Order: sequence, then C-alpha cells, then structure tokens
Amino acid sequence: MTGLVLRDQPGPADLAAVGRLTQASGVFSAVEVELAVELLQERLDRGLKASGYHFLFADSGEGAVMGYTCHGPAPLTVSSWDLYWIAVAAADHGQGIGRRLLAATEQRAAALGAAAIYADTSSRPDYARTRAFYDRAGYLKAAELPDFYAPGEAKVIFAKRLL
Repeated sequence: MTGLVLRDQPGPADLAAVGRLTQASGVFSAVEVELAVELLQERLDRGLKASGYHFLFADSGEGAVMGYTCHGPAPLTVSSWDLYWIAVAAADHGQGIGRRLLAATEQRAAALGAAAIYADTSSRPDYARTRAFYDRAGYLKAAELPDFYAPGEAKVIFAKRLL
C-alpha cells in the first residue's frame, strides 16, 4: 500500500485509535478493548523501559491510524517476545497492512534480541481469519490449551523463530 507510514512513537491521540480499531474488529470483548487501551496508557505514563510495551502504528498518508501492534519481551525469558495485539481497521483489511505491520514488528523485535515471537489467539470460529493470517505469515501452531478462555474455547499459541 502506498502512502503507508510506520511509526513506533505513540501519543495520547493513539488511545482513541486503539480503542476504535480493537472495538471495530468485532471479535474483542469490551474488557479486551479496555485492556488494549490500558497497555498504551501504561506505555505513555511509564515509558518504554518501565512498561516494556513496544508499539508500531500504520498511518495513512493523511495521518489516520489504520492499524497497530503492541509487542514486547516476554517476562522472565531471555529472548522470547509476545505479540500482544495486532489490529487493522476493518475497512482496510486485505490491503497488506497487517502483513507489513507484522513483518516490521518481527524485524524490530529481532533487532532488539528477540529469537522468537509468540502470538496467542482463540479457537473460536470468528478467529479463523486470524489463525489463517498467522499461518500465512510463517507462524507455527505451538500449542492449544483446551477450555482456556471459556468452556469450548481454546487458547491457540502461534510461534515464529526470528533468528
């Protein structure tokens, strides 16, 4: 996509964008949307080093946030990173924004010493597109934890070696 600008410095205006993107996805609950915004607020309040939350935003040529990732070192590990959130505006699906965000996130994490990155998602049918996205991006299904989120809803963990 031409005109797409990636940036890693979040600002207060991004709080509303993160809320809008996660809510509009149609798969995240109100509590999950609130948590996504809270992680950004923690980053803004405490800074990168204290919070551990890295952000990458995809802005349109006009400055509108079209997608973002939140990622960072997995606590108590040497070189494992978590992909906490990835969301792209529904109107912009299929344009490669998610792929660009994910690839840039992986590159930045690897440059900071990440050997692998892990992404958790749900086994619910409405997450089938998300699971396929990780498959296409070279992630392997590393684990499935039955009844993790709720009875009948497993946690599916995807992993990708970066080094």
